[in-house]
Formats: sequence, structure tokens, C-alpha cells
Amino acid sequence: MVNDPIADSLTRVRNAQMVRKDYVDILYSKVILGVVNILKENGFIKNIKVVADEKQSYIRLFLRYDSSKKPIINEIKRVSKPGLRKYSAAKNLRPYKNGVGIRILTTSKGILSDVQARKDNIGGEVICEIW
Repeated sequence: MVNDPIADSLTRVRNAQMVRKDYVDILYSKVILGVVNILKENGFIKNIKVVADEKQSYIRLFLRYDSSKKPIINEIKRVSKPGLRKYSAAKNLRPYKNGVGIRILTTSKGILSDVQARKDNIGGEVICEIW
């Protein structure tokens, strides 16, 4: 049993990129699907495919690498954890890694990147940081 499915999914992506896998399967949930959609929109992964079978649905992420087979994602880190939630107001959201990376937040308007949250002037719980 997984206590934190978001952290588990991020760890699966990190581990798959370390061994240069083409894709990785993670458990399906609406929150995780929102997070991976933001990763796709920002160019950190190639594609997403939701696969439903009899037991459990899962999400297949197709990972991106550069021309020398180095992962596009340098670091992927869980910020807010079940035991310690981290929130940020819109005015406190600064560009992550000078705008190279992104933070993913869960807000009252859904799951957003920090860029979109600043544009909409809305804060929320910081799920993870990626660069």
C-alpha cells in the first residue's frame, strides 16, 4: 500500500530516467493526471497515455531525453508531503531556478504550474518542483 501516491509517481519517473527507460507506468488518479499534463505542457515528457484494464487504470508516460540521451528532467522533488503541507501565496511564488524549472500547485482552480498561478494571481499547495 502506498501512503503518498504522488511521491511514488515522481520516484518512478526519476528512477526510470536514471536507467534510460523509454516509458514508465504510474498509478492513475485525477491529481496525478493533472501533474503529468503540466509536465507534458512544459516539455518535460513526450506523451501521456491512459491505459485502463480490468483491475487498475494506469498512466503511461513517455520520457524525453536530449540528443546525448541525458534526461530532460534534472531534478524532480516532492515539496508538500502528507505529514507537512507547504502552501504559498501568489505574491510569494517566484520563478523556480530562474524560470528554467517549474513548481506544480494544487489550487482552487485545479492543478496549475507556478507560471499560470502567478498569471491568475492565485496561491495554493506546492506539490512538487521540477527542473
